[in-house]
Amino acid sequence: MENRSHALMTGFFTITLLIAAVLFGLWFNRDRVERNPYQLATEEPVLGLNRQAVVRYRGLEVGKVSNIDFDPKVTGQILIDLSVDTDAPITKTTFATLAYQGVTGIAFIQLDDDESGSPPLATRADQPSRIPLRPGLLDQLEKRGKKILANTEEVTARLSTLLSPDNQKTMLAAFADVSDTAKAYKALPEKLEPVIARLPALSDQLQSTLKSVSVLAADAKQMTSAIQAPGGTLDRISGTVERAGRSLEAVSSGVQLETLPHVVALSDETRSSMRALKKTVNKLGDSPQSILFGAPDVPPGPGEAGFAAPSK
Repeated sequence: MENRSHALMTGFFTITLLIAAVLFGLWFNRDRVERNPYQLATEEPVLGLNRQAVVRYRGLEVGKVSNIDFDPKVTGQILIDLSVDTDAPITKTTFATLAYQGVTGIAFIQLDDDESGSPPLATRADQPSRIPLRPGLLDQLEKRGKKILANTEEVTARLSTLLSPDNQKTMLAAFADVSDTAKAYKALPEKLEPVIARLPALSDQLQSTLKSVSVLAADAKQMTSAIQAPGGTLDRISGTVERAGRSLEAVSSGVQLETLPHVVALSDETRSSMRALKKTVNKLGDSPQSILFGAPDVPPGPGEAGFAAPSK
């Protein structure tokens, strides 16, 4: 009985010692560094990134990944919680990328900054601030590689269309046309040889024509000088025109002095004739019978023979 009690006590003691050793190890190895919480949000895949992954700021280790989970508010979005040292210069322009360590494929978070001297990014435990996660080098290579492959496939398809049987026939026909054109151009110099042979004679004729034109220009210049010289043709024509103008002016003055008085006298006579005609018309209007019987006698006025005073 005592042996059993001793063994039981020994077992309890051993278990207690083991538990104490584990708790001491956990306490001794606990992270005593004070850190600030931050958060990353991305819709890109995070291959190779696990909890407790290293967080580096420009190559220096400044924290760890505390949690990776899906965003309950946005479908397909991944939230990555970071614990970063308080000494790390996290600012409003800080951004994160997913990097890989060596050839092992172990991923870690790489922090960097676009500008130096930006204001610090404040954060809280209940509402951690978010740091933008940009595509890493491998992600960029993957996207560009896909675009290159797509472009390569498009180029291949276009080459296949270009080298179709119908297009091959068209290109062969074009090559044949080019060959025929080359042959025609080859025969062209032979046809131009007679024209080239006549070029010296044509040049001589052109030179003689130029000489004739020069002589004609000299004669025209001489004739122009003779016309414009003092006492020349131009001066004589100008004098003749001036004398003719003076003659016309004299004729006009004579006509004005001799004709205008006659015109005025004729106008006065016409005016008198019109008055007499008007009186005659008025008389005919008063006594039209005077055309047949003559003008009526004028009754005697006062003091004349036969005058009778009107009775009242």
